[in-house]
Amino acid sequence: MAETIQLNVGGMTCDGCAGRVRDAIEGVSGVESAVVSHEQGTAVVIHSGISRDLLTGAVRAIGYTVDGQGDDFHWGDGSVWKQSANNTKWCLIGCSIGEFGTLAAYQYYGIHHHVSWDLINPYSSSFDLYIIFLFLLPLINGLATSVMLETTILMRGQMDFRNALSTAFGMSFISMLMMEIAMEITDLIYTGGQLGLDPMAVIPMLFVGFITPWPYNYWRLKKYGMACH
Repeated sequence: MAETIQLNVGGMTCDGCAGRVRDAIEGVSGVESAVVSHEQGTAVVIHSGISRDLLTGAVRAIGYTVDGQGDDFHWGDGSVWKQSANNTKWCLIGCSIGEFGTLAAYQYYGIHHHVSWDLINPYSSSFDLYIIFLFLLPLINGLATSVMLETTILMRGQMDFRNALSTAFGMSFISMLMMEIAMEITDLIYTGGQLGLDPMAVIPMLFVGFITPWPYNYWRLKKYGMACH
């Protein structure tokens, strides 16, 4: 006889998350169907005599929590490294469009102001708001283009614009900021502290931009299941 059980699932942020949880549950032998809602944080499962522990194990194994408990965290999950690398790749593409474009514009229009700690330190007598603005603009534009790209990707996955935009804004700005800051600092090292884009810095910037947030993205995905690609 079929039975119904409800699991309280944590870490879901979009329809993609709900789909992964549903697929994991329905992959358990004896499960007839599962209705998963990321808005309510629930999974209603119709099954034939399957233990709750088996169902919760299937959900926890892909990085989500059940009843506030998750799978034991570790750094050795190859599938999560691969998925987090894919997530980081798309974030890097989105961030690079805005950051490279802004730095290239500085180079093209001859905006070569020198950036130093004294100029961006608010406690320094040499503090310059204009330099601060020029320094932050590539980061802001990079975040904007990343959100735009994330929104487009989510809409192609059949999510409406409002939910796609909301989900894109809800993604990890910590990861994006780590990426943007690492890339701009790398460029400043190559330019000797001058605003602009050194062509020789492009590959190192992409490498550093990818490597810097990747472990964080792995941790976020493995521990909380927070990824929507």
